[in-house]
Parts: sequence; structure tokens; C-alpha cells
Amino acid sequence: MSILSYLQRIGRALMVPVATLPAAAILVGVGYWIDPTGWGADNALAAFLITSGNAILENMGMLFAVGIAYGMSKDKDGAAALAGLIGFIVVVKLCSPAAVSMIKGIPLAEVPVAFSKINNQFVGILVGVFSAELYNRYSSVELPQALSFFSGRRLVPILNSFLMIIVSFILMFIWPVVYGWLVAFGESIMGLGSTGAGIYAFFNRLLIPVGLHHALNSVFWFDVAGINDIPNFLGGQKSIEAGTAIVGITGRYQAGFFPIMMFGLPGAALAIYHCARPENRAKVAGIMMAGAVAAFFTGVTEPLEFSFMFVAPVLYVLHAILTGISVYIAAAMHWIAGFGFSAGLVDMVLSSRNPLAVHWYMLIPQGLVFFCLYYVVFRFTIKKFNLMTPGRELSATDETDGYNINIAKKEGNSANTIQEEALHYIAAIGGSDNLTGIDSCITRLRLSVKDSSLVNDRLTKSLGASGTIRLNKQSVQIIVGTRAELIASAMKAVLAKGPVAAATDTQSPESDLSVKEEGQQEGQPILTLIAPVTGELIKLEDVPDEAFSSKLVGDGVAIKPTSDTVFAPVAGTVVKVFDTNHAVCIEAHNGVEVIIHIGIDTVSLNGRGFERLVEEGMKVDAGTPILKLDLDYLNAHAKSMISPVIISNIDDYAGITMLAKEKVVAGKTDLFQVLK
Repeated sequence: MSILSYLQRIGRALMVPVATLPAAAILVGVGYWIDPTGWGADNALAAFLITSGNAILENMGMLFAVGIAYGMSKDKDGAAALAGLIGFIVVVKLCSPAAVSMIKGIPLAEVPVAFSKINNQFVGILVGVFSAELYNRYSSVELPQALSFFSGRRLVPILNSFLMIIVSFILMFIWPVVYGWLVAFGESIMGLGSTGAGIYAFFNRLLIPVGLHHALNSVFWFDVAGINDIPNFLGGQKSIEAGTAIVGITGRYQAGFFPIMMFGLPGAALAIYHCARPENRAKVAGIMMAGAVAAFFTGVTEPLEFSFMFVAPVLYVLHAILTGISVYIAAAMHWIAGFGFSAGLVDMVLSSRNPLAVHWYMLIPQGLVFFCLYYVVFRFTIKKFNLMTPGRELSATDETDGYNINIAKKEGNSANTIQEEALHYIAAIGGSDNLTGIDSCITRLRLSVKDSSLVNDRLTKSLGASGTIRLNKQSVQIIVGTRAELIASAMKAVLAKGPVAAATDTQSPESDLSVKEEGQQEGQPILTLIAPVTGELIKLEDVPDEAFSSKLVGDGVAIKPTSDTVFAPVAGTVVKVFDTNHAVCIEAHNGVEVIIHIGIDTVSLNGRGFERLVEEGMKVDAGTPILKLDLDYLNAHAKSMISPVIISNIDDYAGITMLAKEKVVAGKTDLFQVLK
């Protein structure tokens, strides 16, 4: 698995704990607005709200440890979450200043300040990942009879406790060194003026994923190196009279964050929402809107930042760069505002009466510019590089279903029928002995097995599955339709009752996906297809979609089009034009079923870029125009414009023989022949 794929797994697992943060941010923000000076000391309601919100915000590390351990576990079991919680508690306790003082035998006052910051997101993420991997590896271990009570899932939290002792020991030596380096770095750039402010802001954002931004903050915001920007700003006239604050200078390490937190990140949220798949936009809107409101009013940005920092790291780097630019501009122009809590609307309004606030209102038009800038940059980057931001991915392996086949079958099955169906699926997979993990996406069973070659495709198809995809020796996906989650739950319930034997059918499981080489084709050609579009010929195996490249949908070839008109490759009847106009099915006069699918995942474009020229039931000749394409729009917005042309009922025939090579011309080049 690539590093990016692994980071995306972490990002998806973080979505559950991140979803709790906007509520906490709003609670704290409202409380701070009610009592801006006492933070609850002067108002009971403010104290109630601030304390409630901080109960979550101050324990983000713990939330991340639990959420990642649970979300990355193979079967989403509570034991994994418990392991994450225990692991985090062990690390935070062992690396606390008091524990370090005892373990190292040094006075508490001499314990490095870094250990007072050990309860952070970095430790939470680290513990969560370790806990999930430990659970996935050892949750099925069976101990000797005398220790059998501690077998399986019960073993994982115990093992994690010991593992975290080792992790804590390593952190005792590494953590203060890294923290110290960052403080030294901050001190080295403090004399660079506005440029230093921009550099600081860039690293401030860049270090948030690992929780080390506190080290830099201590240099620029507080009194580690004599800057003390926040306390001096909040002192207002007293700081000016005392000579600790300079009008137009004090606050420059804070001001440029307002345009980012109030405007820039909400712009990013809007871009992420617009780039989500149409079917996912409703749920994406919820978390994006909540995060945007929290960022605008309170300046708490973690709900938005953690929603994309792992699934699309390039966006987070761009975010850090834009933050640095914003802080530099505000500092250079002497547009100054400060905050006591964070750079949200509440703090902007409260700081506006501070004598150290200079041209603070200019941060608003600067923010509007950054709103547009974030929106354009994020939307372009997401589309250009097909980044899997929230709502764009269906699962960890891009679980689209080929060309949007109607695979929702037997929706009305009763609970008893589903239990029986689940039992048969387990048997077809090779029985409970071969099955090590069960998960599901919208339309696929995602199964972990000991040996994928034991999965019997013929039996799974007889149960109603559209096909099987073997990702590797231990990972199998079975396309079952929208009942996937229901079947997966039923399979878990069946396994809980006892072992299931493997099916006795001995047909080779690879038969459905066998590939016939050109020299092995048998029979006579019964149909010749012409190229439906002009373009470059692509092997079906190279199509960036597993359902096509594995020939699960059928056999054929693909073309990357350069012409804007799609022609019928055969004479026959148009039996299906998809509502989004991205694919057409034609049944030839001799029964061969041809699918022309323009692009990959183009169903998500909702018909934009396509114009249908035929309707279902129409008779067409080879060369009849069937679709019109807006190639400029499609090339800019489609995941890929590689377009498969396939025979969906290829199992009824001997195979195909390729005729074309490299380049094809629409309506003229013979593409391939179907053999009887």
C-alpha cells in the first residue's frame, strides 16, 4: 500500500472524531463572547459553555487515538477503540512531567517544557495507528487453554499497553529534542519582520497535524523569546505605556490568521462540497457547513483542516502556503488585529476597540480575496489531480461499479433469506476458515481472506453477485448491489453462531476472469465492430477502473477520444441510454450486447458534457451518431476520458480478435471481431 493510500485511510478514520469538533468550537466561542475577559470567571453560563467545549477540544489527542484505532480496524470492533484509548492513556501518563521526573530522577522544575505538551494530536494519531495495526494482526490469536479467556480481541488492549511503554520510552528522548529544534528555529526567524511572520505562519499550519505548532507558538505568541505577541496585544494601552507594545507591530503574528480562518477555509469547504459526488453532497454539506461556521465565528479550524489534511496532503501544503502569504501581507501593510482565543469573528469584534488594532477592518476585504483564492485553488487542484477529498471517494479502493450497472437485486429479501444468503456467501468464499475479515461499501462486500483463489466465482454469481474482483491474495471484493452492508452484517451474525464449511463445488474460481490471448481464439467471427470515436487505442487491462480492467463487465478495448461525436459501432437496437448520457448499450441483430462507456466515473457529472442523439428502442446502423461530447468540459472534469467499448455477454461467445492498432478513426476503423 502506498503512503498516500495509507494517509487516506487515516483521514477517513478521522472523520468521526472530527465531526464532534464544530459543536465544541461553537460552545467555546459563544462562552467567550459572553465573557471575553474572564472566560467564565465572571459569568456562570459562559463558564458552563467554555468548560463543556474545552472538554472536547482539550482532548483531541484522545479522540483521535480512539477514532483512528476504531476506523482503521478490519471489522470496526469496539475492542480496537478500547486499545486506542488505553494506549493513549499510557503514553500521556508515562510522558507527563511528573512521570518523567520520577523515571529520570530529576527535579520537576528541570523537566523539559515539551512534556507539558504531550497531550496532542500527533500522539493521538500515532497511538491510533499502532492500535489499529495491532488489532488487525492479533485480534484472532488463540492462546493456550489456560489463558484462553485472554484470546482474540481481549488480547489486543493488553498487548497495546506493553507496546505503548516502548513508544513512551522512545518519545522521552525524541520529543524534547524535536520540540527544542522548533523553538530554536522560531527564534532564528524572529528578526525577519513581516517575512518572518509569514514563515512562522506557514510552519504553524504545517505542524498542526503532528501537534508541534505549540513549540513555534510559544516563541511568537508568548514570552519564550521576548515577543509575547498575544499578552502584549491584549494589554492594549497599558502595554503601550509600558513600552512592551508598538502600534502597527504588536499583533503582526496574529492578524493575518483572520482572513484565513474567517474566509479562506470556508472557501475551501465550499470547494470540497462542490467537488463531492452528487450522491454524497448532502452528508458532505453537513460537516463542511459546521466546520465553516466554527472557523468563521470562533477561529477553530481543526474540523475543516483534519477533513482533508490526510486524504489530500497537497491541499494542506497549499493551505499552509496561503496562510503564510496572508500573515505576511497583513504584517507588511500594518493591518493589525489580535485575539485572545483564536482568529474568528468574535475576537475580531472584541479587538476592534483595542488601541493596538490598526486598520483592522482591512482584514475583511483581504479575507474576501482569500475566500475566492481558496475556492479556486482548492477546486482546481481537486479536479486536476482527482484528489479524494470528503465525498469524492466511495471507499478505500474507489468502489465505483463500472458503468453504473443496475446491480441492486432482491431488495425485498426477508431477514431469514438474508441469513441464508449470507451463509451461502461464506461457503462460496471458502468457508469461515478462509475468511478473516468482513467489510462493505455501498455496493461491494470487501473481504479479507487467507487465499483468494478459494473464492468460487460461479457460486457467488449464482447467489446474485455481478462478479468478483481479486485485489491481491488476501483481498476480495464481491459486487452484490446496494444490499452490501446488509449482507455483510448478516455474514458476521452467521459467523457468530459457529463455523461454516466451504462449498464443495470444484469449478476453478478463476474461470470467470480468464483472459483469452489472441492466438488462442477459436471459432469464426460473427460480428465486426467499427470505432465509435476517433482516438488512441488503450488495452482494456490499462483502464483505470477495476471492473473494466479485470474484464468483469465484459471483454473489449478502450479508446481515449479526440473527436466529439460518438457513432454506433454496430447495427442493432438501442436498449439503454443512461440518464446521465455517459453510456449507451446496443444489442446487435445477432444478440451481441455492446456497451459504449464514455470516460471513467463520468456518471458523477450528471449529464454535463453529453448530448444524447438517440433514444431507447431506436434502430441504428453502424456509423449512426448516438452521442455528442463537449470534450473541453469532459477533459477538464472527468476522472479519465478513457472510454471502454465492450461486449457485456462475452461469456456466450468464444472471445474477440483485435483488428485495430494504436490509432482509430470514428466510423471507419474496424475495431475488433466477436467470435462464435
